[in-house]
Amino acid sequence: MNVYPAVDLMGGKAVRLFKGEKETKKVYGDPLKVASDFSQIVDKIHIVDLDGAFEGNPRNLDTVEEIISETGLRVQIGGGFRARTSIERAYSAGVENVIIGTKAFDIDFLSRVTQEFNGITVSLDCRHGMIALSGWEEKSELKLEEAYEMVSPYVDRMIYTDIEKDGTLDGTSLDSKFWKDEEMIYAGGVSSLEDVRRLNKVGFSGIIIGKALYEGKIDLKKVMKETGD
Repeated sequence: MNVYPAVDLMGGKAVRLFKGEKETKKVYGDPLKVASDFSQIVDKIHIVDLDGAFEGNPRNLDTVEEIISETGLRVQIGGGFRARTSIERAYSAGVENVIIGTKAFDIDFLSRVTQEFNGITVSLDCRHGMIALSGWEEKSELKLEEAYEMVSPYVDRMIYTDIEKDGTLDGTSLDSKFWKDEEMIYAGGVSSLEDVRRLNKVGFSGIIIGKALYEGKIDLKKVMKETGD
C-alpha cells in the first residue's frame, strides 16, 4: 500500500483545515521545507491547492513546480482543475497525476482529458455518502456508488475522501470495498497504525496522511515499515 503525505497550499503556506472549512486554517510553515522533510522518507506526495479548490482555478502551480525541482519528489495534485489549460500547465510543471473532482462529473470533459493526458485521477469527495463539489462547499445529489459508476469507465485511479473525517484525527471510515480492481486511495482521518492496518485490510491501494503527521500523532517511518512502501 502506497503512502502519500499531504501538503495543502493556501496563501503560499502549508496549511491544514478541519473538514475542509477554510476558516479553520492552521498554518504549518513553508511548503518547500515541509516537502523537503517528507522527501527524506517518501518519493511521492499529495498536494492540494486549496486556493484553487475554492476559486475554481489552480493558484499555486509555481510553488508546486519549485517543490518538484528542488526535492525531486513525484507529485499528485488536486484543487481547481476544471479546465484543460490548467491540467496542461500542471503536467508541464512536472506533476505525475492531476486530480479532478468537481469537473470529473462532466463526462464529456473527463473523456477528453483522459484521452489526452496520462495519470488523470478522480477524487470522490464524500460527506455522509454524497459527493461534494466546488471545494466541498456544494453538495450534489450524487451518491458515492453512483459517482463511481459514472467515472470508472474512464479512469482506473481514484481517491476516496471522507470529508467528515478530514483533519479531525478521529480515525477512518469505510470498512468495505465499493470499487472493483481500480487503484483506490483513502483520505480522511488517518491517525494511527491501526487505521493503516484497517485500510490495508479493506483493500485500499494507498493512503493519504496529513494532520496526523504535522501534529506528531503518527510516525511516517513506522507507517512506511507497516505498509512495506
